[in-house]
Amino acid sequence: MTVQAPHNLPVEPNRFIGRERDVSELGTLVREERVITLSGVGGIGKTRLSLRVAALARPWFADGVWLVELARIGDPALVAGELAGVLGVRDEIPGRLLDGLRVRLRDASTLIVLDTCEHLVESCAEVVAELVAECRGVRFLLTSREPLHIQGELVWRVPPLELPDEQHPDAESVLLFVERALAAGARGVTEQMRDVVRLCRALDGLPLALELAAARTSLLSPGRIADRIGDRFTLLTTGHRTAPARQRTLLAAVDWSHDLLRPKERVLLRRLSVFAGLFDLGLAERVCADGGILRRAELLDLLGGLVDKSLVLHQGGSGRYRLLETIRRYAADRLAEVGEVARLRDRHLRVVCEEMERCYEGGSLEPRMPWPARFAHFTRGRTLLADCRIAIDWAVESRQAVVGLRLARAALAILAVRGDLGESVGWHERLLTLDLADVPDDVVAVAAGALAYGLELADELVRAEELIVQGVEEQKRHPYTHWLGITYSVALTVFFRTGQSERALRYLEELEAAATAHDDLFNLATVRIAQLNLALFQGRLRQARRYGEQALALGRQAGHHWTQARALTHLGAVAEAAGDLETAMSCHAGALPLLEGMDNRVELARCHARLGRVAAGLGDHAAAKKHVAAGLELSRKAGQRRGIVRALSALSALAQAQGDLEGAVLAGAAATALRESIGQFGTPGRVQELLTSARDRLGEGRVRLLWARGVEWPPEEVARRVLRDEAGRGLPAEAAGRVPGEAAGQVPGEAAGRVPGGRPRQAGRGPLPAEVGAGSRYSGLTPREREIAAMLSRGMSNRAIAGELVISPATVARHIANIMDKLGFDARSQIAVWAAERGIDAQRT
Repeated sequence: MTVQAPHNLPVEPNRFIGRERDVSELGTLVREERVITLSGVGGIGKTRLSLRVAALARPWFADGVWLVELARIGDPALVAGELAGVLGVRDEIPGRLLDGLRVRLRDASTLIVLDTCEHLVESCAEVVAELVAECRGVRFLLTSREPLHIQGELVWRVPPLELPDEQHPDAESVLLFVERALAAGARGVTEQMRDVVRLCRALDGLPLALELAAARTSLLSPGRIADRIGDRFTLLTTGHRTAPARQRTLLAAVDWSHDLLRPKERVLLRRLSVFAGLFDLGLAERVCADGGILRRAELLDLLGGLVDKSLVLHQGGSGRYRLLETIRRYAADRLAEVGEVARLRDRHLRVVCEEMERCYEGGSLEPRMPWPARFAHFTRGRTLLADCRIAIDWAVESRQAVVGLRLARAALAILAVRGDLGESVGWHERLLTLDLADVPDDVVAVAAGALAYGLELADELVRAEELIVQGVEEQKRHPYTHWLGITYSVALTVFFRTGQSERALRYLEELEAAATAHDDLFNLATVRIAQLNLALFQGRLRQARRYGEQALALGRQAGHHWTQARALTHLGAVAEAAGDLETAMSCHAGALPLLEGMDNRVELARCHARLGRVAAGLGDHAAAKKHVAAGLELSRKAGQRRGIVRALSALSALAQAQGDLEGAVLAGAAATALRESIGQFGTPGRVQELLTSARDRLGEGRVRLLWARGVEWPPEEVARRVLRDEAGRGLPAEAAGRVPGEAAGQVPGEAAGRVPGGRPRQAGRGPLPAEVGAGSRYSGLTPREREIAAMLSRGMSNRAIAGELVISPATVARHIANIMDKLGFDARSQIAVWAAERGIDAQRT
């Protein structure tokens, strides 16, 4: 049975007509070229062609085909965020989304369609170039009115559809027009082929223009349409002489279609342009109806009329609508012409804020609610995030701090359950720079706490502490709200992390009293979990278990799966500490289904890693492998390096449980190196215990070699090597001179003569020569270079070496480059292996 690759491509709304040669050639090229840009004028069919090619290419991309629509965003800084949102990558550290995308895509076989890049072309070029350089299996198919102009880009100029002539009266443009006209209910259109041919020629074979014209054939004959199009072309040519001919034709078609609308349809169309993307009837009524020109009661019929005329698209069973981007931009211009932009965007901001607050109240404030009803509010909130983004942009632009902060506050609850607070940090930072003189103090205090929430996750503890104190102390002066409880809980984390235990305990007591007095089940559960962690840290395991059981009961009472999952995972940690692995497995397994429906890959990956570790301890190696692999894949897709560290640590425990000390050292080294790369230094005690055991059984030299390899190899390669090694050997002896998966003299995936992270390969040099520079024991290395080589064999990073030798990291890097040149190596791992095999010791050099 063929397994279909994952994708998010929309279902084609109608039959794809024409462009057989383009589809065939592009279908071959997307497998061969790294970056293909479909370029052409707006409305020529770039998006439809790209989606057709992408759909047919799915069998060749095991990790999926993904559509990223950029038309609704205007800020170049959000390109990476849109891509991350589609791929499920979470912002681990605000402003560092590209790091997460590299993790997600480094080893993936994926086709990404970036649609409508022209207004963000520089940012798209930067993101695509970065990812193509580091992710070998990724292919990009872009649509843009202009190329990116990056190295390796193949520009495919999308032509108009074939035009009819005497030899080919049934050209592509004619076939498209006739089929769409028949679908629109036109009668006798096939008997008016002369006028159809005339109209297709007048429209220059542009698909969007043909679609719009066909939508009107139920009212006007092709001949009458062709007559009116001709008049409009003349007027437009006079007004826009510098525009390309096809662009004038498209604009004329849209302008003409707009002129045929009834007056109220025109009003609705231009007002709908304030939405970022998908909207439903309820939102359209609240934003666009004003009780004067447009009344709510008539909006459904007006919207249906726009759908019939192909100016608004209906998304089938979802009950939502959207405008084609060309139409949305045209409608936005009309909105500006009549001076309604500020009024409509004000209304859009207010309505989105009210709707998001309703989602927040239902999802978080209701003390007792069945989970399906509660989760529906979170789901609804997620559909509003695109409009939330442009609404906050308008709040900043129009300096409406109060409603902007209210919206950001409500959205925070949705983003937190989703595990993605990076964008919330940016929102709050921008809004808090506005004039806050007229903003209520409690609103500012909540915003300070919300910003601290995101900063603490990004390890910016100094800024977080200042803001959190401001947030707590000001909110305490006002009546209790759910947000005071949230701010308190962030304060607990910040103070415990910064070693201010007494301050944290005082806040913990205050939060417990306030949450109890106001029946705030969510924050009371947070209190119990904090108390559990404190008791666990102090070794009071029975008390920790009681706190966890109380938190779980509160979560069940509230009907909140997120709270229940948190309680269960913490109870699992307590059981592990007590050595009760059966109970730990039961707790973590109970949390897993609760997390699976929340779209929070971060916590789901954490749960899988814990299950893998516990299953390994119980001797269920098959289950352990399954969970470790699942956690690793989820963290990779979410771009979460901390999650990969957890998965690698669990993998190390699994390998050790199987008696595979070599695999355990490899995974432990990879986890340690990745921890250091995100600023978490020091070797955990369990890793130190592992190394002591490994040295006793494998010897110092072998452990050094394994550690050096684990530090240098990509985490995914380490995981594959250990997971597939059924015999319990993480690094077979015959592979001592090679990196994983390579043949002699070959680096895996290397096609351009460059070792990942290294220098260009020189002809004739294998990865690990048996001996270099015969007659000299250390191949002409200086004492300092031998010292650094020895340190590399111990798995030390450049920064660690620099600290020990009291030199700069840049100097260390230059020494390593010199060593590579002298030994003929391409990567620092080869130096480490070379030094370990020869027993070079930094203390003796």
